[in-house]
This record gives sequence, C-alpha cells and structure tokens, in this order.
Amino acid sequence: MKSYRKELWFNLPARRGFINITSQVEECLRESGIQSGLLLVNAMHITASVFINDDESGLHHDYEKWLEKLAPHEPVGQYRHNDTGEDNADAHMKRQVMGREVVVAVTNGQLDFGTWEQIFYGEFDGKRKKRVLVKIIGE
Repeated sequence: MKSYRKELWFNLPARRGFINITSQVEECLRESGIQSGLLLVNAMHITASVFINDDESGLHHDYEKWLEKLAPHEPVGQYRHNDTGEDNADAHMKRQVMGREVVVAVTNGQLDFGTWEQIFYGEFDGKRKKRVLVKIIGE
C-alpha cells in the first residue's frame, strides 16, 4: 500500500468564501500515482471547512445566507467565546455545520464522484493563511 500527503494553502482576502478545490485535489491524486484507495481532504483550521456539493453560484449564495442566519457574526458580544478577545465564534459554528473533512473513493486513478459532486474549501474567518491536508492511501 502507498501513502501520499500534501498540504494546500489558502488565504482568502474576505472573511468568508468558498473555493472549488477539486482540480488541486485531482492534481494531488495524479502526483500520488494511486489508482485504487481512499482520499481524505481535511481543513486543518478550526474556522474553515471542506465539503462536497454542487458548484452552483446560487447554492453558494444560499449557504452564505443560511449560515449567517444559523450563526450570525454580529453582534460579536452574543458569544462567550468572543469574551477572550476573539470575534470569530460564529466561524467555529459555521465550520461545525459545514464539516471538517471529506473522504472520496479512488477508482482507476480518478475521484469516484456522484453526479455534480465537487470538493470545496469553506472559509469563515479569512484574511490569513490556512492549510488543507490531502492524504491518499491505496495501491
């Protein structure tokens, strides 16, 4: 069995946003040479997310609106976490909802996706460098 590991880095200029990282993950898969196995993509920061869904701008807009209703950024004083001097309690909650990681099967050297599935990095407290781990195991 082979193992591959790579870190991808992101620095969004805005507080929140979504980036389709499917092509970067596919490049990692090509580099790995693995034809059959499992691929993990993991947000390595507690205010960022990795998830799978459709790459459709209306859906991303809906996510933004929905997440802001679930965990509004302001007023920042509504969260005990922000008593520490932070202002990102909402980002922690948004990450919890959107998820930490995804696992995708690898078949014949390709991501074994369903129709329309793509991998996204979700940022909820941006304006700084954060990393995403890609780990692939298989043959």
